[in-house]
Amino acid sequence: MASPGFRAVLPGALCYNRRVGEADPAEDKRQLVVLEGVRKSFGDLQALRDIDLTVSAGEVVVLIGPSGSGKSTLCRCINRLETIDAGTILIDGMPLPQEGKALARLRADIGMVFQSFNLFAHKTVLQNVTLGPIKVRDIPKAEAAERGMALLERVGIADKADRYPAELSGGQQQRAAIARALAMDPKLMLFDEPTSALDPEMIKEVLDVMIELAKEGTTMIVVTHEMGFARSAARRVVFMDGGRIVETADPDTFFSSPSTERARDFLSKILAH
Repeated sequence: MASPGFRAVLPGALCYNRRVGEADPAEDKRQLVVLEGVRKSFGDLQALRDIDLTVSAGEVVVLIGPSGSGKSTLCRCINRLETIDAGTILIDGMPLPQEGKALARLRADIGMVFQSFNLFAHKTVLQNVTLGPIKVRDIPKAEAAERGMALLERVGIADKADRYPAELSGGQQQRAAIARALAMDPKLMLFDEPTSALDPEMIKEVLDVMIELAKEGTTMIVVTHEMGFARSAARRVVFMDGGRIVETADPDTFFSSPSTERARDFLSKILAH
């Protein structure tokens, strides 16, 4: 029998008659992530300038903007991989812990998928997926393996369960990384340019998994240069430049009629190719 709070299906795996990425009216509307006045500098570089952002449960928010605009830094600050200089970050109503066990518990509730996969090279794919649930959630090995296989099936690589990361393509490794994050039953999924290290033919297989997660109501904050994903999966597009949030809008509005000259200039360059 599954342990309390440990679902046998993907987080939020419900079917909604709604736009991909849009929170259902019947869903929990709590504010899962709240950032107020967040600032972050690296020496003289101001990476984040007075960031205010709220993400509700079940919402998909896509961060876009030019390189160096602060998108990845913002994503990393949410689970305290980077510390902020000023402002506040609340996760599910609680201030972001500074350190210790409270921070470890928070990170267990926030799944993060990086550009570079970050899988353990000496462990099989299934072992990568089950390690967190066993060590952090105290899930019995057999139960963790059963759920791990279900997740690998879900992302389309169950046949690779006993392989090592080096034996997988980049797209398969990234799908394994997504399964590993989901195995912790997170409240929130963070994606930091998850397709930027992939060959073009591998990008679609990863984006397809992410789109399915969005359909199922998984709360997601995604840093990406994939405008097709932003159009189809986002509830909101947040455009950043120079460490600031310049514009926030639903995808249809943002891509058809951005309200700022900076966003119009950005889109004219990237959508022309």
